[in-house]
Amino acid sequence: MKVGIIGVGLIGGSLALSAREHISDVEIYGSNRSEINLKKSMELGLIDHKLEDRLIKQMDVILLAIPVDIAMEHLVDLLDEVNDNALIMDFGSTKGAICQKVALHSKRGQFLATHPIAGTEYSGPAAALPDLFQDKIQILCETQKTRPDLLEWAQNWFRKIGMNLREMDPVEHDQHITYVSHLSHVSSYMLGKTVMEKEKDQSAIFDMAGSGFSSTVRLAKSSPHMWIPIFKQNKENISETLSQYINNLNQFKNLLEADKFDELHQQILEINNIRQILEGINRTNNNK
Repeated sequence: MKVGIIGVGLIGGSLALSAREHISDVEIYGSNRSEINLKKSMELGLIDHKLEDRLIKQMDVILLAIPVDIAMEHLVDLLDEVNDNALIMDFGSTKGAICQKVALHSKRGQFLATHPIAGTEYSGPAAALPDLFQDKIQILCETQKTRPDLLEWAQNWFRKIGMNLREMDPVEHDQHITYVSHLSHVSSYMLGKTVMEKEKDQSAIFDMAGSGFSSTVRLAKSSPHMWIPIFKQNKENISETLSQYINNLNQFKNLLEADKFDELHQQILEINNIRQILEGINRTNNNK
């Protein structure tokens, strides 16, 4: 089987490792905007060959692991080019726009929109991990529009690499992912910005930074090349969620300034219940 990976970075490289382990007789082709990263992916054994345009028709599966705006630009052309039994999957963090983009394409059945809830703050082929997707959620959108045999193949592969599958409407996906992913990145970026503006002596930051700060600001190391297109595509949902978040921050500030610490104490106690919710979700996922 010939697998083409467009964007051999953290996600694409990890998919390559998973393909090599779980797909028999696999030949992996890859492309990258950076020739340095492409060469690195070959040196690391992530891919076997460079994916050239003339080879697209030979691919059995094409994996799009590139920023969401670039994926949007290339998907229609790729569908036009692939052979009649090839499957194209994207792995971006927004799903509404890309599903709408190909809604009326004659080869819509050869596309599957996915979003693995997996990743780190690092990028590039050297960041690829063989177990990145183990026990992680894989969201699949509009599966009823993907050709059944191609969908079955994809689902079986995802299960082999240890993923738990969830089906979701693409519009609902973009709404929900705003709260648990996109808002987290915005918060991390702005916390990092606030601290860097306030603390001119950077050594003081590093000397005093504990695990709480490090874990909270970890996402601020994520690449803007990937995240600005996500913010752009999901702008309305993020803006609405930010308004709610800012209201809560202002409420906290007002209670603090008014010395209403008993009320703050009660609010934080109620917020602590998120631990039970998360533990329940983890138990459910581990049992599937």
